[in-house]
Amino acid sequence: MMQLNNLFSNFKIWIIIFFVIRLAGITQPPLETIHNWRQTTVTMVARNFYETDANILYPRIDIAGEKSGITGMEFPLLNYGIFLMAKALGYSHWYGRLINLIISSLGIFFFYKLTRMFMSEQAAFYSGIILLVSIWFSFSRKIMPDTFSTSLVIMGMYCAILFLQKDCGRYFQLFLYMVLIMAGALSKLPALILAPALLIPFLYSTVRVKRRSLFAVVTALALTPAGWWYFVHVPFLNESFGFLHFFMGVGMVQGASELWTHANAAFAHFYSDALKYSGFIVFIAGVVFSVINRNKLLLATLALTGASIFIVMLISGYTFAHHSYYIVPFVPVMAALAGYGLSQLPRKLAMILLIAIATEGLLDQQHDFRINADKLALLELEKDLDKFSLRNDLILINSGEYPTPMYFAHRKGWVNSNDQLTPENIEVLRSKGLKYVVILKKTFGSYIKLPLPELLSNENYTLYKAW
Repeated sequence: MMQLNNLFSNFKIWIIIFFVIRLAGITQPPLETIHNWRQTTVTMVARNFYETDANILYPRIDIAGEKSGITGMEFPLLNYGIFLMAKALGYSHWYGRLINLIISSLGIFFFYKLTRMFMSEQAAFYSGIILLVSIWFSFSRKIMPDTFSTSLVIMGMYCAILFLQKDCGRYFQLFLYMVLIMAGALSKLPALILAPALLIPFLYSTVRVKRRSLFAVVTALALTPAGWWYFVHVPFLNESFGFLHFFMGVGMVQGASELWTHANAAFAHFYSDALKYSGFIVFIAGVVFSVINRNKLLLATLALTGASIFIVMLISGYTFAHHSYYIVPFVPVMAALAGYGLSQLPRKLAMILLIAIATEGLLDQQHDFRINADKLALLELEKDLDKFSLRNDLILINSGEYPTPMYFAHRKGWVNSNDQLTPENIEVLRSKGLKYVVILKKTFGSYIKLPLPELLSNENYTLYKAW
């Protein structure tokens, strides 16, 4: 029994267990109820690298109509990983799930190693388990760059602290820090929410000035590519290729106004989405214990990263309030404080609360492993279109703002709502090369009869000829 307890107190075992759990349905298409649209914009880019042009500087999506589809977006590192696997194995969307799961699992492991540097073994263990069952549980198997990019930043921070903590810190650690922070920032800028915490060891008086100066220069070099990509290259792509896709934020005044209007939705990400309700209560307890015990390190980390996410909230406004993935980079801080809070309680009570947090977290996310049967009908769309059209024929789908059906159609074209499907608009699109119209009846759309020749119809969609 003692050996079994020792086994399950080894955090590596829990990472492996949760890795295996999340392998369930790993090959499923990106058709979850939540964030399928976000995942298919990643897979569109990856497939276009594979089928059209492998230049990583010119990502392209499939919903730009007659245009090339090249547009500004997050640096497509995850997308390119999918492409590279496709070059070796043939294309399949699920590679993105596996890549994200591997990197995110490594990120959680290095998060545990980081917390163990500055907290007790027990607190680090609690923190790691809480992060495993947090919103990271589902997001680390989605084809999205959120936990992927944050994990790269966490691994980079670990290397940075090793370099700064010891005068004998190796320059190879500094190099790894530079590469990982660069990759994380490029993949998604909000991943840098955690990075200000590095000011704490950087300013620590025992770190030699020479080492601090070198670290500062390397940090500036590491962040320069992200600055160029998002503030120079993304605007260039948008302007040059005439299609705007990527959200770059709003002014802080407008963002503050939108946050105020949508405050309930915005703050629900903290108390509901991040660690769920039980985890949030323990997080608050961790903050209180940090104040009582004068844990300056945890309080400083919370202040620095809290300021970072507040800036992201102001820049994002309405978008932050209505997209839960913005909270992902801040969740490790919340998990660390929650773990510290549990470590201040009697061990039996702490374990009961940890089990409650895990139970709520896993039950609240188990739906992410299932796909609605109606959505699976989209898997037949490409095959049905192939009976009547070529892959380079432009199509129109009544999926509103959702790009998901276009990805499964394996075509390019436009996505419109039913209200936009007027004869006049269809005529305009026909002049731009529109060949076929797909009317979705249930999933991502609702039925509307068009005055066009009908080629195919079933319970899920109707195909019209538009030329």
